[in-house]
Amino acid sequence: METATPDTASPETASQLAVRLSKASCKKFYDVYNAFDWPERLQEGAWCMPPELISLYGTPMWETLDEATRHKLSLHEVANMFSLVLQGERILVQGLAHRLYSTSNNREITEYLHHFLDEENKHMVMFGEFCHRYIGKVYPEKKLPIPKEMDRGQEEVVFFSMAMVVEELGDFYNVLIGRDERCDPLVREINKVHHIDEARHLAFGRLYLAELFERYSPSWSPEKLASFQEWLAAFLKACWADYYNPSVYRDAGIADAYDVRQAALAHPATVAHRQRGAEKIVGYFLKTGLLAEQPAW
Repeated sequence: METATPDTASPETASQLAVRLSKASCKKFYDVYNAFDWPERLQEGAWCMPPELISLYGTPMWETLDEATRHKLSLHEVANMFSLVLQGERILVQGLAHRLYSTSNNREITEYLHHFLDEENKHMVMFGEFCHRYIGKVYPEKKLPIPKEMDRGQEEVVFFSMAMVVEELGDFYNVLIGRDERCDPLVREINKVHHIDEARHLAFGRLYLAELFERYSPSWSPEKLASFQEWLAAFLKACWADYYNPSVYRDAGIADAYDVRQAALAHPATVAHRQRGAEKIVGYFLKTGLLAEQPAW
């Protein structure tokens, strides 16, 4: 008697995933200009960044701050987080537009990049609106290192690696803030909306970046691969360091902002926080071979 051979489904490709994500983006399409109610003032007594996520939490400096300063720092820290993601997405929008209808993208991926780009633009609108309304500015872009000489395909791998880092770190905060009832309702809603969109972006990015790395990295020299892995670890570390912003500390009324930053970055409590926040992205980078070892925080 002949036995049936069970079907073995092939792994989903980035192109196939892009089709599903495009449909989801169409279904969840929204008008960012009418999606939020913008109160004149944020809710009195509410946190913007939960205290456990504030960059100074767990350090000796935190213990010296009164409650009013902690809440002011909370507002500026969430504005800094929004600014960091906004500035990262600004670069991402430029790169996505450049990649539309390029020879490296098929029709399905190009269609999804249109949605990707549209949603990133919306995120910049909502983050920029929050920052201008409630602290009067967007914190400026920080210059982060980019490899100078790249082998075939490395520019694509670098671009999508950068996107993954910016989005994964931001999403770590989005999830925790969005479900924290101590936080201002508008702040929670912005984080929830961003997370919903980013869940699709990250799903696509993980699969597409892995495909790109698998396609191109075998042709890189061992030295070039090692150089890329060193750059990625340094980029991840630099992105985390931007969450410890001396301008934020000054705006909250904290003196000796640069010294405070250096002490905070070195404190075991904040090192542990960064390890937790980057656990998912580092695990992905190690699994795919994009990183060779755990970064030193």
